[in-house]
Amino acid sequence: MIKMSNIQKSFGGKPVLSDISFDVKEKEIFGLLGPSGAGKTTIINILTNQLSQDSGSKEVRALPRETGIMLDIGGLYPHLNCLENLNLYSQIYGLPKEAPLEVLETVGLADSAKKTVATLSRGMSQRLALARAILYKPRLLFLDEPTSALDPGTSKGVCRLLKKLREAGATIFLTTHNMDEALKLCDRIALLYNGEIVEQGNPNEICERYNAVRTVPDLESVFLQLTGVEL
Repeated sequence: MIKMSNIQKSFGGKPVLSDISFDVKEKEIFGLLGPSGAGKTTIINILTNQLSQDSGSKEVRALPRETGIMLDIGGLYPHLNCLENLNLYSQIYGLPKEAPLEVLETVGLADSAKKTVATLSRGMSQRLALARAILYKPRLLFLDEPTSALDPGTSKGVCRLLKKLREAGATIFLTTHNMDEALKLCDRIALLYNGEIVEQGNPNEICERYNAVRTVPDLESVFLQLTGVEL
């Protein structure tokens, strides 16, 4: 579904991505893990055509109409309520009238349908942004740290939702710095540090490769071994 080959990117002469190569298979959840500033958002921006690479090639086998994107909570209209925000996008895509309410129920915001975006907490705004991304049931989802502002209970709910979307046929590419979440959620991962991929593969197999299996597999231990940096 996605392929990046030897991608290079610099800003102001400073390299931010170096020789990035990976592929994402259809109907899997692929996680890009690393600390803030590692280059995760830059990779998503290149894949979604918001930035162009300096060299290398990329391939995304999904049409724009088949792609959902959640990069942050930007694009929500603060003076409209949750339902009005989704109704706007629903009309653009010609969806059934019940679609916005159904997706609000899916992300746990049905009781907040009439609340204006300006009054929502950061976590609620993030769930609304996710609702907008999945409104028209895309084949491919790009999610930039989808659970970063959520409490543990809501994060688990979002993870369950993402698994259901994958089971329904969606391919999901997400970034995160939550190693435990990646272990439970992702089929495969890539570890990114200073613009370079230092390891990739099945998360449990990576842990076993670096003898990081204690009571539970420990990706943070792997990352420390590879980079010398604690997350």
